[in-house]
Formats: sequence, C-alpha cells, structure tokens
Amino acid sequence: MPIDLNKVLLKISGEILSGDEINSFDINVLLKIAKDIKSIHEMGIKVAIVIGGGNIIRGINHKDLKLSKNDADAMGMLATVINGLYLKNTLLSVGLKPVLYSSFSIAGIIEVFSYEDAEENLNKGNILVLAGGTGNPYFTTDTSAVLRALELNCDAVFKGTKVDGIYNKDPKKYIDAEKFQNLSYNYILKNNLNVMDMASVAIAEENDLPIIVFSIMEKGSMQKVIKNEGEFTLVSNYEGGFNYGNRI
Repeated sequence: MPIDLNKVLLKISGEILSGDEINSFDINVLLKIAKDIKSIHEMGIKVAIVIGGGNIIRGINHKDLKLSKNDADAMGMLATVINGLYLKNTLLSVGLKPVLYSSFSIAGIIEVFSYEDAEENLNKGNILVLAGGTGNPYFTTDTSAVLRALELNCDAVFKGTKVDGIYNKDPKKYIDAEKFQNLSYNYILKNNLNVMDMASVAIAEENDLPIIVFSIMEKGSMQKVIKNEGEFTLVSNYEGGFNYGNRI
C-alpha cells in the first residue's frame, strides 16, 4: 500500500547547517534548505521541522568537554534554539511564514510548544520550526522528531542527511557499500544501523510511522522524494512508495 504524503516532519541535524565550513553556519546550505522547503510547501505539503544543535555542541561529547551529561544536553538543547532562530530568519528571507516553538520557553525569544497551536499554524500554511529537543536530557533530537511527528499527525519523518539513503556500511569509506531501497524498523534495530537513535526507531515502529532517509544536500531532493523520484531509503511496513496528489 502506498503512503499518502500531505504533512511531513523534516529532521535536520545541526551538523548539516555548517556544511563544509569551519564555522557553525554555512548560509548557502541554509538558503538551499529553505528554498527546497519552499518548493514542497508550494506543492501543498505541510511542513514541520525539528532542528538539531550539533554544529554548536553535542551532548554525546560530554566527557570530552568535561561536562556532566545533564549540563551538556541542556547546552545542546539551547544550541537547537540558536539554530531554530537562524532557520526561521532564513525561511522568512525566501518568502515563507515560519513559526518557532521550543520544548521550553525563553521569555521574549521563543514560545513553548503546544500541539494544538502548532497544528493550527500548520493548517494556516505556516512552516513550523521546532527546537529544544524533547526538553529532557538523555534524549536526542531524533526522538524529538518522531514524537513531534506523532503529535502533529504527520504522514512521515523526512531524515535529511549528507548521503542519499541508508547503506550497509559507510559509503564515504567503502566503494562497495550497498544502499537499501526499503528497510524494516526491525532490521535497523537488530543490526544497530547508525541511522537514527534506537529509541526513535522503536517509537516509529510502534506507531507505524514511516521514515524516509535522503540527502538534504542535493538541490531539489525533497521535491523528488515527494514525487517518489530520486534516491532515498524508506523505512516502513509499506510497499508501493508514495501517493502524491489530493492535497488536504
């Protein structure tokens, strides 16, 4: 059975935003992503975005940074707010109407996430930018992406990466790496594939939420995925790809 795509949750890691720059941000990457989001928005797709903070700090590196895990994760969540503010402004610059939420409020800067308000904004045609992770340490923004997708009744999670899908080994290191076109959640969990954290995959499996892994670095890649074209890996219990049409 094919998947109807009308509302998607795009997961962007913080590392993506730095591109090949040594600085935290590459404006050319941000603009490319914003324009690609605009292209699928103009197709009638409702879009929510969960942003990571790894271009600034990653909680997983707490030992190297001589930080407690709790504080490192708190700093990582704050980093996602910085990225969210930058992404919001970039989306505005290409003519979109973004609304920024976080799992925690910062008075005068960012509102706390409410799924009722967020869904209302989606229905108005606004783009959601969701920062702050889950608001708790020990959870990654992958888990936040799956949770927000479920709260907002999204049809799929789009996991934007630097490669065009899931491979049996790192394609940047091994020329004989083979890409999967379709995968089950169980295969990822059993083989501990480094795609998303295992908690997020388990929650997606429990709720039958498809995950589409694609290269966000390729121009127009989101539009190609929506049209069931281009290169990507689909993680789901479905067969037959996507339905594009009958926007709601």
